[in-house]
This record gives sequence, C-alpha cells and structure tokens, in this order.
Amino acid sequence: MNERGELTSDHVRLSAQTLGVAERTVWRWLAVRRDKVEPVARQRFRLDNALRVRLAYWRGNVLALHRELVAAEKAGGPAAPSKSALYRAVAADVTAGDRAGLRAGERARRNFDVFLKRPPSHRNAVWEADHVEAPVQVDVEGRLVKPWVTWFVDAAHDVILGVAVTPRTPNRESVLAALRAAVMRREPYGPAGGLPAAVRIDRGKDFLSRTVGEALGAFAVRVDDLPAYSAHLKGTVETINGAAEKMLFAALPRYTHRQTQINGTPTDPSQPPLPFEAFTAEVLTWVRWWNSEHAIAELGERTPLQSWDADPTPLHDVDETRLWMFTLDDDRRARKITTKGVAFGRGRHYVADWMTGLVGATVRIRYMPHHHGEIEVFDAGTGKHLGTAVLADSASPEDRAKVHRARARKARQLRADLAAAERDRRVRYATSTVPEPAKRLDAMTTAEVAAVLGAERDSDLARWARPDLIRFDPPPANWRLPQGSEHETRTSDEEGR
Repeated sequence: MNERGELTSDHVRLSAQTLGVAERTVWRWLAVRRDKVEPVARQRFRLDNALRVRLAYWRGNVLALHRELVAAEKAGGPAAPSKSALYRAVAADVTAGDRAGLRAGERARRNFDVFLKRPPSHRNAVWEADHVEAPVQVDVEGRLVKPWVTWFVDAAHDVILGVAVTPRTPNRESVLAALRAAVMRREPYGPAGGLPAAVRIDRGKDFLSRTVGEALGAFAVRVDDLPAYSAHLKGTVETINGAAEKMLFAALPRYTHRQTQINGTPTDPSQPPLPFEAFTAEVLTWVRWWNSEHAIAELGERTPLQSWDADPTPLHDVDETRLWMFTLDDDRRARKITTKGVAFGRGRHYVADWMTGLVGATVRIRYMPHHHGEIEVFDAGTGKHLGTAVLADSASPEDRAKVHRARARKARQLRADLAAAERDRRVRYATSTVPEPAKRLDAMTTAEVAAVLGAERDSDLARWARPDLIRFDPPPANWRLPQGSEHETRTSDEEGR
C-alpha cells in the first residue's frame, strides 16, 4: 500500500492500535522498509560458560558475582559490567528455572518445568502404588512412632483400591496386604478392584522383591519401575498423598507440621496421641469418604466410585485361593515332616493335628513375611494345600513383651554410653579474634593423665590375658577353701578320677 502511494495516516493509526505500538513506531518501520536499512542489534553484555560456573559458585547471587568481577578488574583483569548490565544478562541468558536451580538445586528447578498429561484411559489399565510416611505421631505400645501407609490407586478414576498401615517402615508384607485388598472385590473390600494390566511404582525395593514379583507375575501383571525422584510420572498416587496430608493427617492429634510458637515448640506439646488402632480406623474411614463421597472436578464432579462404575471396561477377577497362595512367600525348599513337625528357622518347629500319620512326607511351605507364628504347608509333589501349622512352644505375649523391654533397655544404655564417649572425645578450643593457632582448653593434671592411661593399660592387659593357658597347681592341703569354690570342685574331680 505504501509502495502504491495509497497509505494514509488512518491506515497507520489503525495498524498502531492493532499492534499496540505508537504511530511513530509504525512510520519508522515503514521508513526502514522503504530505505532497505537492516536493523542493527544492540550490543549487550552476555554470560559465557565461565561466568555461569561462577554464578553457580555464588549460589545464584548476581551481586556477589559482580563484586568478584569488580575485584578482578582492579587486579588488572577485563572491565567489569555494571550491576544493571549484569542483571539484564542473567535475566536474558539464564532461564528462571536455571536460576532457581543455581540457588536451591534440582528440586527447585523442576518447579519451572512443564509436565505432560497422560491421555485418558480406562479402569484397571494402570495402577499406581506408593508408600507414604504419615506426619502424625501415634502410640504403639507406649512409644511414639510415625506410621506408614501403603496404597494402590487406579490411575484413570482416582479410586483408592487397597490400603495397608504399618507402625514402622513398610516392607513386602505391607505391599502384599495392600495388593490383596486392591484385587479382592468382596466385602470388606471392593467394589472396585480386579486385576490391572500394569502397576507403576518408583524406588521399588519392596514392590520389586521376589515375593511381590511372583505374586504379580503369576497373574501376568506388568510392573513399570519408574526412575527415582520422578513423582511427576505417577501423579495420581502423589495427588492422593498430598490430599491425605491436607484433608486427613492435618486434622489428627500430634500432627508434626502443626503450628509452632516463636521458639519452634508446638503450641500443644502435651497433646495425647492416637492409639495405632484408632489411627488405622481414621485412615480407612477417610479412604471410604474419598472413594464414595468426595466429588472431583476432573471426574466431571463425580466421586471416584461413580466414575469407576460408569466405565464399561470389563473387570477380570481372580480366584481368591490362588491370590492367597501367590501372595505368600515361598522358601523354595523341600522339607520333611518329622516327629517334631516341620522345621523352619533355627530351632523352630511347626506342628498341626493334620500332620498325624504324615511323618516322612515331603512338603514345601509358604508364609507371610515377618509373621512367624504360623505357616502354610503344601505337598511338594502336587502343590496341594495340606493345612496351617503353628509354632510349637510359642512364648506368651507377656514373655515377648519382657524381651522387647530388655532389648529397649540395652539400646538406651548403648546410646547413653555412646553419648558419654562423645562428650569425653569432644575437644574445646579458646575463642580467637586474631589469626593464631587454635588453643585447646582441655587442661588436665598429671595425676588425671596417669589415672586414665593406667585404666586403659589395665583394661588392655585384661583383654589379652589368657588365664587358662597355664593351669595352676592345687592349693596346699592346709589351706581352708570356701565351700563350692572352683579349686575345691576341681580337686574333688581329680581325686574321683
């Protein structure tokens, strides 16, 4: 239009309003186009790789990097840019995510990443499983512990299919318990469940154990082991973890992330904890609420169970007997039924009334991990389940509690001894305001040094002593010995021989 001579001020004004610039800018563009003058890029200071490394050295502190460049200039180096030029260069050459990573690391950088959304799927196409430590202190036999929750979640409908709660760090037992609860659909489980096509996990030390691998492999369920620290690859179960903390754990007594006073202590430090069984009941109640009452916008304002029921994908159930058998650990050894029962473990025998008349039969056993009170016995040749056997001569709960208390006392004594040893090992130094060698403050008298070294020498001699290397002669007959002494017993034995 300009070349044909038809351009008017109205056209320029309309173009400026459309582009959001001033009219003078449009006229300048036209002049550049008419005169065929190429725009000249403004020269600016740029960050090279060496400066990026120095920026990382200063933890992303641009001002500290500028002070270093100014000091280098004073020492005869290249000219340093101004502060504003350096700030502009960092903003232009380093992305916001990289700047966050330079300041706080990879986790902070990932907050600026864009994550893809998985395409819609159907029920039981993929499950996601995870352990989460509940930020709540509960009472377990008089001790305060933070329990763990293991659950399996359907990735398509956000249904929590199976859940298991353990007082301590979870293991394959908790995974198997949650897996059984997820697969079974009869009461008290279900109605959601069945067999999935795949299960997604990360850091699967427990999930990928031989027991769990056999249980899932027996039903042709694929296990996708995700890279560690990749929560975005299993976003459904991570969303459940976050929702549980905000909706459930935050409302329970002794929530570890509750408000604190100015000195960091909790506002109610004497708050009584929930017993473990009460905490488990709260978790199961919340799971039922999440599945059947909590409407989710992404599911069309439906609850997870409503969304699950509306999915026409057929379900594949599994025989409960096979499920129960494959979710037990197998030691892969053939054993004999003896007159004492079936030997399993050091000094342990398991017996049952059905073993009568079967002494000498070859069997194999399966057991729930960490449940040492009973085992399941199968015929080694046919695989037929023969029955359950219980531990013979099992200690009473009171005796087991005494053993646990004794172990706890020994552990406390060891911690106290180690703490005292650390206090003795600690060396204090005098405060210094000028550059000088450090001065120790652990002054000791010569008598104290002699006592410590003497005690150490005596204990060393006692440790290496061999009192049984050379036998002592019997004491003279006119010596009066205490009743039951070692010499008297030894003399009597020699006279008897």
